[in-house]
Amino acid sequence: LINQESIERVVINLLNNGIKYTPEGGKITVRVENANNEVAVHVKDTGVGIPPEHLSRVFERLYRVDKARSREMGGTGLGLAIVKHLTRAHGGDAEVKSEPGKGCEFTIKLPTRQPPTG
Repeated sequence: LINQESIERVVINLLNNGIKYTPEGGKITVRVENANNEVAVHVKDTGVGIPPEHLSRVFERLYRVDKARSREMGGTGLGLAIVKHLTRAHGGDAEVKSEPGKGCEFTIKLPTRQPPTG
């Protein structure tokens, strides 16, 4: 069963991440799509972006792209790992697209119907 509190935590973590890495004057947008028995939530920012060599690891616990910047900005290094874990626990997945200097788009996809247990 999809737990509303868990999904709220996922979206809050993605928004906090966007806020943390988007400079003043930047933009964060949230878009929700419902198609093909799934809901997709897109959180896109105009922040610093993530270099391609780091994209495959951003959902790992304690992984930080820029350790110096992360220390000065705070955070535990767990936000995106929590996003991935909670999304998968609900039968979905999380992904990221990014271009350094232009921002990131995080997408979580969740099934609209839970698979039957049995």
